[in-house]
Amino acid sequence: TSRLCPPAVRGSEGLYMVNGPPSFTESTAFQRDSGKNCKAVAFSKDGSLFAWCNGQKVNVVNITRAELLHSFDLPKTVCLEFSPKNSVLATWQAYTTAKDGTAGVPNLQLHDLRTGKCLKSFIQKKMQNWCPCWADDESICARNVNNEVHFFENNDFNSIANKLHLQKVSDFVLSPGAQPTKVAVYVPGSKGAPSFVRLYQYPNFGGPQSALANKSFFKADKVTMLWNKKATAVLVVASTEVDKSGASYYGEQTLHYVAASGESAVVQLPKSGPIYDVAWSPNSAEFCAVYGFMPAKATVFNLKCEPVFDFGTGPRNAAYYSPQGHVLVLAGFGNLRGQMEVWDVRSYRLLAKPVASDSTYFAWCPDGEHMVTATCAPRLRVGNGYKVWHCTGRVLHAHEAPCQQELWQVCWQPFPDGAFPERAVRCPAPPRAAPSTEPQAYRPPALRHRPGPSAKLHEDEPPQNMKPQGGGGDKPMSKTALKNQRKHEAKKAAKQEAKADAHQGPAQDKPPESAQQNTVPAMTTGDPGLDKKIKNLKKKLKAIEQLKEQAAAGKQLEKNQVEKIQKEAALLKELEDLELGV
Repeated sequence: TSRLCPPAVRGSEGLYMVNGPPSFTESTAFQRDSGKNCKAVAFSKDGSLFAWCNGQKVNVVNITRAELLHSFDLPKTVCLEFSPKNSVLATWQAYTTAKDGTAGVPNLQLHDLRTGKCLKSFIQKKMQNWCPCWADDESICARNVNNEVHFFENNDFNSIANKLHLQKVSDFVLSPGAQPTKVAVYVPGSKGAPSFVRLYQYPNFGGPQSALANKSFFKADKVTMLWNKKATAVLVVASTEVDKSGASYYGEQTLHYVAASGESAVVQLPKSGPIYDVAWSPNSAEFCAVYGFMPAKATVFNLKCEPVFDFGTGPRNAAYYSPQGHVLVLAGFGNLRGQMEVWDVRSYRLLAKPVASDSTYFAWCPDGEHMVTATCAPRLRVGNGYKVWHCTGRVLHAHEAPCQQELWQVCWQPFPDGAFPERAVRCPAPPRAAPSTEPQAYRPPALRHRPGPSAKLHEDEPPQNMKPQGGGGDKPMSKTALKNQRKHEAKKAAKQEAKADAHQGPAQDKPPESAQQNTVPAMTTGDPGLDKKIKNLKKKLKAIEQLKEQAAAGKQLEKNQVEKIQKEAALLKELEDLELGV
């Protein structure tokens, strides 16, 4: 595969391509552009065309023929994108107004790649969602203009074929795949009305009754909408900027499932905390969510929103399925140390646990066997470089940017779907975890030969298969049902503990509870006031024990209950002092 999947590398040394595995030499098919001002690059969806802006011109080349197709005089271009069938190149430059305050010139251009002519120019002020969205067959193209969606047909941008009129469309996503195209739209709530996401089938936009599905929610300042590959369902991550409970500075997130058939559900996540990432499997029948306060949980769910496999807890905040869907990488990038877990999804077997420290970027190669991690500026300005990995955890190639130089971007050349069939992953030996470099707590010499207390702040949960045994209910449990279940489990655990205490024989210091209540305390001081103090302290400590059991059973404790638990050490010390004074 030496000629396949070359990554393009952009940085302060210029722009060049590297041959794919196994050679990793610089590609001669693409002539290096040594300019230090390369702002944007883009591959076409099938990987045959490549465009870049070098601060002077936007150039378009055919990679397979090593031929320059077009050169556009657009030196300030910072964003580039090809239409799905390579008919149009969209370019975006920062919007500027004239000095006298009059409207600026159109800054979004659509170029016909057959003739090189400009098809249409628009004013597009914001960089966010700058690019028009095409259906995969280019039959329709859509833009969000002043909170309504305009549709064009067959790349005719001179007449608007359709409009989606809603009070204020903040965002929209077209479905992938063949016709008919579906559209997911998000309208933020206002004046006490909830936010909602609606699914439509183009061009049926005649009011709420024509919607395929509708999901409304109150807790949403912004949403992310993700279609699956078969366009049968959308996952919606709804986020608020502020978590009013004060539990998280990430705000608050909820995950919703909306099917094109009209069904919808809230995906119940068993651990509270942020939702870091959600990814659809390419098979469109499962999705993986990474969520919860650190160490985060990762779980694969089916289309009934039932957990299928739980990966336990770990330092991770991202999930990446291979293009064929047979391997899943869970990773902890950004403010985490770059630990990765590579899982064979067919058997849920852990293949490798490599570490890519300081990574700011991860991407699968289209072959589903290789992956790239990179440390890029401006996110990190030191230690820039990239590594190409085999999915079994081996580093096949590493490049470090020379001193004083920066790496800005690395991206694989795409290939059409089906170009690389799935290949079984062979893992010769079980993965070995890297030796721990965790700082060790100081222990006095006299205690070093004794087993120490656990220094862990939390217990890691192991992976477990969650496939429902027997004929479980189809619907996911509601929040109330989950809460009641946790309460029930906590009560059960407390009862069992009490029974166990009651049946401890005469050898134990602690008499049965009934005896404790009806008799004088075993140890008296002769001072009724002191006896009362000791009794009250023991009562408080017993209540703390019960709270700890409830927390262990999964119950969310109130702030005052957590504060009670924190006072345990001080109460024990006070009790010890009183009893020693006897």
